[in-house]
Amino acid sequence: MGNDFAIRTETVTIPAASGELDGVLAWPDVTARPVGVVVFVHGDGPIDATSGGFYLPIWESLAQAGYASLSWSKPGVGGSTGNWLAQSMADRAREVEAAIDWVAARPGIDPARIGLWGASQAGWVAPAVAAGREDVTFVIMVSPAINWLRQGRYNLLAELEAAHASNEERERAVAVGDDRRRLLAENASYQRYRAETIDPKPMSEDRWAFARTNYRADATADLQALRHRGIPVLLLLGEEDRNVDIDETEAAYRTTLGPSLTVRRFPNARHSLVRTAVEDHDWWGVTVAVLTPRRLFVPGCLNAHRNFADRQ
Repeated sequence: MGNDFAIRTETVTIPAASGELDGVLAWPDVTARPVGVVVFVHGDGPIDATSGGFYLPIWESLAQAGYASLSWSKPGVGGSTGNWLAQSMADRAREVEAAIDWVAARPGIDPARIGLWGASQAGWVAPAVAAGREDVTFVIMVSPAINWLRQGRYNLLAELEAAHASNEERERAVAVGDDRRRLLAENASYQRYRAETIDPKPMSEDRWAFARTNYRADATADLQALRHRGIPVLLLLGEEDRNVDIDETEAAYRTTLGPSLTVRRFPNARHSLVRTAVEDHDWWGVTVAVLTPRRLFVPGCLNAHRNFADRQ
């Protein structure tokens, strides 16, 4: 059936600095053991271990190449303890390293075949982990940004353009963004932020703390460090991404990583590599997700995962 997958999932608990992480280890349905494993690094937001089921077709594609997949709910999501909004990108990297250490010791896992899969905000996490660990042998990155502040401005302008915003609306939104940047640069407390912000929809206290901790994030140095390892990296980009400037990302990855990089760009695809036509229609998106979830993804995306993992 369209929503049955050739994987076997196991609920696991991973020890971490935040306490315990509620995770899922997805095994290939039929394969000789031991198998390699791909460790998943989430993007932004309160994401659970399966990303609401979104990861299942990707796990199946990796399983077809002989890899298990490990993922977990962010701290404070599901059964995981802690608060993901209290994390820095360095905290997130240490969490991923703890998960790698845990899964590498699991029976049935080949510790010589460990990959990372990361999406969006993971662009400030996965390269740092891969650069510092000899046991990570490949990386798959989906729609990563290079610089936090530039990504935020690009996203703002892209959404305004998509909404056909008036000049007045655009000027107002840019002013709100500039004001937020000023307060971040001045390390404003939440109380000061609330007192001075001109944003009609202010951030929560936790979200402001998260932004204040992480707004300087930039992947350039970690990509440079990753280049010295020379491990294969697959960069997957959607050409209708409104969140990330994919031209900037591709240029930075190509310039830094050189021949170890493979790039696939997909037309008619958004930030998550979901087909634009599906993402733009809520009722259709829900129907596809329930009945034929593999068809959420732009054609070629799942095969790109499988083919790249198959070569590692």
